[in-house]
Amino acid sequence: MTAPRLVGAEQSVACAINRAAGGRPVPGNAVELLIDGPDTYAAMLDTIAAAKHWVHFENYIIRSDAAGWRFAELLAQRAREGIRVRVLYDWFGSLTTARGYWRYLRDAGVEVRPFHRPQIIDLVANLSRNHRKLVVADGKRAVLGGLCIGCEWTGESHAGGQPWRDTAVELRGPAAAVLDQTFDSLWLLTGEPVPRGQVADSVEAMGDAEVRVISGEPGRERAYRVIELLAAGSVQRLWITDAYLVAPPRLFQALRDSARDGVDVRLLVPGSSDVPLIRNLSRIGYRDLLRSGVRIFEWDGPMLHAKTIMCDNRWVRIGSSNLNPSSLLGNYELDVLIEDPDLAQAMEDQFRHDLSRSREVASRPLRGPRRISQALPVALTHQQLPGRAVYQRSRRETRRRAVLVLRALASHARRSVFLPISAIFVTLGLLLVALPKVSAYALAALCGWFALGAGREAFRRRADR
Repeated sequence: MTAPRLVGAEQSVACAINRAAGGRPVPGNAVELLIDGPDTYAAMLDTIAAAKHWVHFENYIIRSDAAGWRFAELLAQRAREGIRVRVLYDWFGSLTTARGYWRYLRDAGVEVRPFHRPQIIDLVANLSRNHRKLVVADGKRAVLGGLCIGCEWTGESHAGGQPWRDTAVELRGPAAAVLDQTFDSLWLLTGEPVPRGQVADSVEAMGDAEVRVISGEPGRERAYRVIELLAAGSVQRLWITDAYLVAPPRLFQALRDSARDGVDVRLLVPGSSDVPLIRNLSRIGYRDLLRSGVRIFEWDGPMLHAKTIMCDNRWVRIGSSNLNPSSLLGNYELDVLIEDPDLAQAMEDQFRHDLSRSREVASRPLRGPRRISQALPVALTHQQLPGRAVYQRSRRETRRRAVLVLRALASHARRSVFLPISAIFVTLGLLLVALPKVSAYALAALCGWFALGAGREAFRRRADR
């Protein structure tokens, strides 16, 4: 009777994940894991170059630097060749992109739209951003993951630089058609829809992988619920890589419960970040996670920007959602949950490889430096991962190979987070005392702005998407 019960339990978990993700798995896909910017950008550019009918391209950040212009030139070329090219960028994320960049694309015939320009009284629109990263050609081939478009992901942002560590996946098959349809749904929010016949309907099978497309919308919590279910249903291991980890309480507790129940829960997070405040907020929560048995590793190289989960060597989640309230509750995000043995093994190998370049956080200091790889299952070396550039560790990194001590990290994190907050409120208090009339007018204007925005939401008719 044990086997039928297990089969029934697996079916129940799969049904729960389907409902949380908003759809059933799409079979018949070929998948390829893409590591870091050079390989991922090559796949993106090849996807654009191979398009025969249309290209749909969206990203949170598209910079007008050398990397960005490589994409612009190819997109413009395809548009001049008669391919319908549509580009959707987030207004806030691409705020520093030169206007000439968008003008160049439009002059070549590319349809370019910004997502959610600032609205004076639409508070929700101002807060909800399009954080997705996607390229689709003809609805048959797609690349998505955590990479924006900029020289940080190629290592060109500074001389001798290493590319940011990031992960993406290339999909060929019916799942690419579903991703194409998600692009259409967001394109519609910015104006006229994509014309009929230029959004994929059905695509023939090209592989064996099953893919669930998780199209996140503000308030829907799709990725949030799927990740909770993966944590709750994990049996052997739950290995998470995240760039901006500030887990909401429910997810935080799910990770702790899994670790207490004997699941091998490991978190890989940045050691240095482009947003130090987020890193320090993550560090404040280390203590409770470690006490529950969660193992935490901080990346030793350039910025770690990947957002992936590997669960029980079966489920692989790759996409744009970070494990923080902004991504899980407020933004438009795009992730995929893939069931494919080869991809799961590749992800597990890559995670072990990444841990060999990281330092584990410990609640108390060890007697001396110890290689992280000695405490792990056999990790792949650089030579064993074909196509991976060998990373040259700097002298500074070599000197810092010792295990990180929680006490020093947590105390520094608290000071970094709460001292600026204290200084801000002290300054505001002094202004209220020193300039009461000016402060009162400013506060009144702010209250009026919020009142208009809240009133607009109260009487706004919203369709149930």
